Amino acid sequence: MRVLLVEDNAPLREALAKRLRSDGFAVDEAGDGKEGLWLAVENPYSLVVLDLTLPGIDGIEVLQRIRQSKRNVSVLITTARDSITERIVGLDAGADDYLTKPIKPKIIVSKVKALLRRLKNEEPTQEKIQIGKLIIDREQYEVTHMGKPFSMPRKEFELLYLLASKPDKVIKREKIMEIVWGSEVVVGDRTIDVHIRKLREKIGDKYFKTVKGVGYKFINSSK
Repeated sequence: MRVLLVEDNAPLREALAKRLRSDGFAVDEAGDGKEGLWLAVENPYSLVVLDLTLPGIDGIEVLQRIRQSKRNVSVLITTARDSITERIVGLDAGADDYLTKPIKPKIIVSKVKALLRRLKNEEPTQEKIQIGKLIIDREQYEVTHMGKPFSMPRKEFELLYLLASKPDKVIKREKIMEIVWGSEVVVGDRTIDVHIRKLREKIGDKYFKTVKGVGYKFINSSK
């Protein structure tokens, strides 16, 4: 597994890199956002560990541009800002998970392994879903609606894909959180609501039904 560490705190970065290498990971390092972004889009990493507070280009912009590049890479964000809002911003921008500083090397190794294990164990799914004039292409991480293609942040895409893969079936909030965000992530129910709202704004309210107190259902409007 090849990992990229993007962290401007050199002693912390070196300690994390040393621990990851001792556990069998191939590790590249970057000390600022510009270098980290270049490495992330030019190389095939399994995971990017990305600090949100970076000189030059900040972590959120780096994350957004990685997702825009359509690189299929997992991103674990790290932040010293211990707040729900900060976590939601990072996850909304396309992060797969997060850690709050201060970080102990053994903790980040454990988190990295858990995240990669979860992604490896995900069930194979069809590459493309088409429902009426909505096409969801998992290989390209692209959605086409009414003939218009557009990209989405990773978590937004994964939520849409999950719901659309089981049309007209209610998916419980707990299941959505487990599949899309992972069981290790605790950010509150509001995270799902925010992403559903954004999906409604982009492709239309008719596709989504809220089942109060339970979860969400994707409506097959082509029937």
